[in-house]
Amino acid sequence: MRVALFITCYNDTLFPEAGKAVVRVLERLGHTVEFPKGQTCCGQMHWNTGYQAEALPLVARFVEQFRGAEAVVVPSSSCVAMMRDHYPKMAAELKDERLLAEVEELLPRVFEFSEFLTKRLGIEDVGAYYPHRVTYHASCHGLRNLELGDGPLRLLKAVRGIDLVPLEGLEQCCGFGGTFAVKNADVSSAMLAEKTTAVLNTGAEVCTACDNSCLMHIQGGLHRQRTGVKTMHLAEILAGDEVGR
Repeated sequence: MRVALFITCYNDTLFPEAGKAVVRVLERLGHTVEFPKGQTCCGQMHWNTGYQAEALPLVARFVEQFRGAEAVVVPSSSCVAMMRDHYPKMAAELKDERLLAEVEELLPRVFEFSEFLTKRLGIEDVGAYYPHRVTYHASCHGLRNLELGDGPLRLLKAVRGIDLVPLEGLEQCCGFGGTFAVKNADVSSAMLAEKTTAVLNTGAEVCTACDNSCLMHIQGGLHRQRTGVKTMHLAEILAGDEVGR
């Protein structure tokens, strides 16, 4: 399959290894990965903070860049949720019937990374090897908006060498929520403290998730406590192999 990668702002700017890992996994499975160079932000940051007029042109930009893809893979639940929940409404607000039709035609081909593997390709074992103790955090957008269910956990369970330990309060928010962490810092910090405590109680070396935004927040809490526990995007674990160790 010819797969187009939408990298997202977080990964492009702060966590490029996640995107590289997505490419390694998909190419290992025999797919061709393309990267449309004209891609920009999905518009979530603008939309959620009240700059909705500024977000509207990004819908047409996304369609222009990805309309020819067989599938669009995104290593971020929140970006895919933004597209599915808001792009049709945004196109309708622009009163652009052609754009609305193109959005509705393209969205069924847009997938969060783990969702693409489990629901579109129907696979769980991607040939990964990762001999470490790992726990998984279910980010809110993946859990509630995309309904990923246990798909990411099934992918992790198929990884050779992994010691996968359950996280208490798996469905509990980490407290990030984009600007929520800034505007409601005290509440966010309290939620983060509960999440990092749960992570530390597992004895895991690594906490993984489908969203680097959550992982950035969790890593901040773990780092400030000098725990030595790392965070890592799901794709980076699935990209592991016995050769690279």
